[in-house]
Amino acid sequence: MRGGALPPALLCAALGFALAFAPRRIILPSLAALVALGALIVWRGLPASWRDTAFVGCWISVIATAAAVHLPRGVGPRLAVLLSLNVGAWTGAVIAVAGAPLDLAKSLPWALLCLPGGWLVATGRRIALKVAASWLVAVAILAASLPLTTPTPGYVPDHMD
Repeated sequence: MRGGALPPALLCAALGFALAFAPRRIILPSLAALVALGALIVWRGLPASWRDTAFVGCWISVIATAAAVHLPRGVGPRLAVLLSLNVGAWTGAVIAVAGAPLDLAKSLPWALLCLPGGWLVATGRRIALKVAASWLVAVAILAASLPLTTPTPGYVPDHMD
């Protein structure tokens, strides 16, 4: 989980879940902020030395963004835009240091989960989004903590390589 489109896609999915709880009028500006900042960072690039920072920031942002679905009053307009800017920054950073520009096109559509998610919230089925967001939190915690563990068989090259 250290490259390609998967970590940014999970981050964008977390944003989609959070935006499902935001007012409808703020979804388009939030998605525009996500796309603009993510594309800008991928286009400008980042030094390879940012790799570890980008992934830690990505996983922390997955946790924070997915946890926003549990806010008692939902996601307000300001928080929605701030979450989108944060997700755009870390999505762009991860792709800039560990992916290809095409990975941005693979990751960003996952934020559109806010559309069916909004329907679930409107019809009183918000628990499905909360369960899915909690799953994303668990995945992010595991992915962030894996590099901190002692190498185990299967994670390091052995004599057969």
